[in-house]
Amino acid sequence: MRPLATGDPVRLGPYRLFGVLGEGGMGKVYVAQDRAGAVAAVKVLRPELAHDTGLAQRFVREALAAQAVRSPGVAAVLGAQTEGGRPWIATEFLAGPTLDQVIERYGPLDDASLRALAASVARTLCDIHASGFVHRDLKPPNIVITSDGPRIIDFGIARPEHGLTLTTTGQIPVTPGYGAPEQALGRRVTWAADVFSLGAVLVYAATGHRAFEGTHVAAVQYEVVHGEPRWQGLSPEQHALIAPCLAKDAAGRPSPEQIAAAFAPPKKAVTVWKRGPVADAIKERERELRNLSAPLLPTAETDARPGRRRLLTGLAVGGAVLAAGGTGTGWWLLRGSKSVRQRPKGPFDYPPAAKTPAERLLSADEGDYIVGGSPPVLWGAHDVTSAESPAPLPVRDVVIVGHPLSGILALDVVDGKRRWSVPEMRMACRYLSLSDRLVVAADDHGTLHTFVPATGEPKWTARADAETLLTADTEAIYLLTKDRRLRAVGRSDARIRWTVRLPEDFGKTILPRPVAHRGRLVITTSTGRVMAVNTESGRTEWTAHGLAKERALFPAARNGIVVLNGKTLSARSVSDGKQLWAYTEKAYYDSSLKEWSRPGIYGDMVYTFGCDTQGYGFPMAFDVRSGKKRWEGGVAVGSNDNPILRQGHGVWLLDDEPVPKVSATGTQNDARATWSYEPTDRAAHAVFSAAGNRVFVTCEDSLYALPVF
Repeated sequence: MRPLATGDPVRLGPYRLFGVLGEGGMGKVYVAQDRAGAVAAVKVLRPELAHDTGLAQRFVREALAAQAVRSPGVAAVLGAQTEGGRPWIATEFLAGPTLDQVIERYGPLDDASLRALAASVARTLCDIHASGFVHRDLKPPNIVITSDGPRIIDFGIARPEHGLTLTTTGQIPVTPGYGAPEQALGRRVTWAADVFSLGAVLVYAATGHRAFEGTHVAAVQYEVVHGEPRWQGLSPEQHALIAPCLAKDAAGRPSPEQIAAAFAPPKKAVTVWKRGPVADAIKERERELRNLSAPLLPTAETDARPGRRRLLTGLAVGGAVLAAGGTGTGWWLLRGSKSVRQRPKGPFDYPPAAKTPAERLLSADEGDYIVGGSPPVLWGAHDVTSAESPAPLPVRDVVIVGHPLSGILALDVVDGKRRWSVPEMRMACRYLSLSDRLVVAADDHGTLHTFVPATGEPKWTARADAETLLTADTEAIYLLTKDRRLRAVGRSDARIRWTVRLPEDFGKTILPRPVAHRGRLVITTSTGRVMAVNTESGRTEWTAHGLAKERALFPAARNGIVVLNGKTLSARSVSDGKQLWAYTEKAYYDSSLKEWSRPGIYGDMVYTFGCDTQGYGFPMAFDVRSGKKRWEGGVAVGSNDNPILRQGHGVWLLDDEPVPKVSATGTQNDARATWSYEPTDRAAHAVFSAAGNRVFVTCEDSLYALPVF
């Protein structure tokens, strides 16, 4: 939040303004409180635009539309004044992230959450349309996830049904990629335009990528009008439900009522927003919003007595609340003025995750690279890591690597410049991201240390006797102690939750790549054994043996399913270990069965290699729920247990033999080799990871950032 500046109002109607949340071309959004202490977002038309009849009418229309809609699924209008020199609209604060922030931070929604989202938003569209309006700008940033479910905000371009799409020379009337074809063409629209937008929103929510993309706005709009949506990542059931919403002809789209019925969310669907990482983020913001009701304390500067005026302290110490105002909405770090007594920052107070500076995707059609060639690296940093370091860990705007002298080292993802380092940390212990808000590592004594990723600012510590960090979920960090016991350390209080002894066969061969999913910690070994542990108590829930022969065993989990490689590619229920499906395939040149390498799940697809007896294999993709084979790439990779990465429009592979080589291949209808990169011309150890439209690969003591198509 920015402080009020010259020309900003101090009071509007019953609201006292404290600062600027954001601003756009039409106006500003302020944080405010009324006389009773209720917090609001107040949107105000810029004074220099008040004389513009068209803009003033649009502002009035927004107020009327938002006030006219009676629905629990929209942000409530608390008050409005549309006449006079400073027209304004006051709406409630919504304590929760927008849908795009949820997907960016936690990944695509599982099927239950997707169905709950679709049904809830569809019901809200029913209410909007019943009030005689079409929203016209439904998109992920205009959907806020609260503990009571999704809420739609921003009626800035809402109009009565059958109204023309308003256009101004040089301006796009709708958000490219979400507006319906009839909106892109400037034609009359009906409620069916909002249905198209909902379909595009659901593709994004289910897959993490947009339904329509292009190198520029005109290209995106062309795809909306003429192109085919990007369906990859959707399950067959999801495709069947969403595809009708994206029909080019408005008459062919289902009604919101039909959508709500077709998605048929599971019983108690509202609970999907009350548990898990998204729910934790919502609860944190709800607590911060309640803090705004704390009475103002006297300070030496003001000598004021306690009164009904409210603090903004809760947001000043690292939290955020979303303002439903429609202009520049987002996460806002609200900091109090000097007259407000600030609570001291402690080890558990830290800022929201930084925004990821995404790299531009390359295009062969634009001449960025030649198919089969090797485009130049984005940047390379030398003497920053070693062969003993774990894989690079991208955390929003930095990438973490291990160095023999610098301990853990953070480099800027844009240019590779050093941001910070902590020499006392042991790189061989591994390092983990905690919801992208903290990085945790351990020193020689096994003490855990946490740091703000963007700055390296130290936060809480915990004496945990850590030998190897395994993984983390929203509640705890899971690790191996120096005497090979399994331990959980709470993230909220840095206290040891539980410690258990592992069976001898697990303690000596455990691999540091488990997954924590839906209350289970799934641990695997280099000898083909797996064990699921209750994350609350450490109690063993189920085990399985003899799953792998030549290859190390790795788990990957999604939607209550854990996928395991080995002699068969199989899926089990993460809660009880019951096998759901298994897949086998014969090698090309004999009757032997392929053995599967490390799996990775992206959306509803699991990627892995089917390896022959010589260790060579081709990348394949399977449906997570059914185990049905969906795709096979045309790039053979030698024996290794490196993951398969999805980034941009391609699949990324790392082959260690005879020299390290990173290859990229397309998906779906384009599975040929696109390009490859060799960081060295001699044998060397290499590991890689990907995020933000970049692939990071370490080779010997160097780290390289590769572009993505």
